[in-house]
Amino acid sequence: MEDVQSGPAQVPLTIDNVGVRHLRMPLLVPDGAGGRQQTVASVEMGVELPSSLKGTHMSRFVEVLEQWDGEISCGSVARLLETLRARLGARRASADFRFPYFVRKAAPSSGMNGIISYDCRLTGEQDGDSAPRFLLEVDVPVMTVCPCSKAISDEGAHSQRALVRMAVRMDGLPWIGELIEIAEQSGSSPVHTLLKREDEKYVTEHAFACPTFVEDVVRNAAFRLEKHAHIRWFKVDVESQESIHNHDAFACIERTLR
Repeated sequence: MEDVQSGPAQVPLTIDNVGVRHLRMPLLVPDGAGGRQQTVASVEMGVELPSSLKGTHMSRFVEVLEQWDGEISCGSVARLLETLRARLGARRASADFRFPYFVRKAAPSSGMNGIISYDCRLTGEQDGDSAPRFLLEVDVPVMTVCPCSKAISDEGAHSQRALVRMAVRMDGLPWIGELIEIAEQSGSSPVHTLLKREDEKYVTEHAFACPTFVEDVVRNAAFRLEKHAHIRWFKVDVESQESIHNHDAFACIERTLR
């Protein structure tokens, strides 16, 4: 049969990235305790297409994914990228996985468990014979209490949820749980799924004892990321979903470490 894709392009321009997205598949994610968590990912895969070719072979992306072991690790994703390059005859390939990561968290006083999910994204890229590069992104909600409001108010202070968005490049993949812990330690309090009255009392009192501006949260998170042995670059963006203002507040720190 005629291979139309391999014919000449009418407009001979190199395409930076072409492929498939919104493929859904089961995914295995190491949990840091020697086990693996099964979740569901939305997958995007692409390759560079030279100016001499009219199109890529879309079905080959799906074939490669079907033969992959479906595990999030440096070695496994690196093999996927190399297989993509070989199967599509491409110089550069990329793979992007968006998935929820689940943590069973105990309430601070009652000890009752509730499952909370965190939105994650892993992107792998390989260009030529260079080593693959990985970018891990994790979104973590926390609670913040405004230090200024607490200082000037006779009663209470305004509090709100903030979202800590962390993106890291690293030598090896850090456990997702490590990044979640860094974010939750950087605000006034973690958030929980299941809280009884004694837990609400503890969380509220703990948060009001640790008031944080959005600037404090981003600095706290960046300070902890700088100490991580395997992180080479990071970006932290904290967005405070303000409760008494008609706008949100944000702060961002980006650093290259090595």
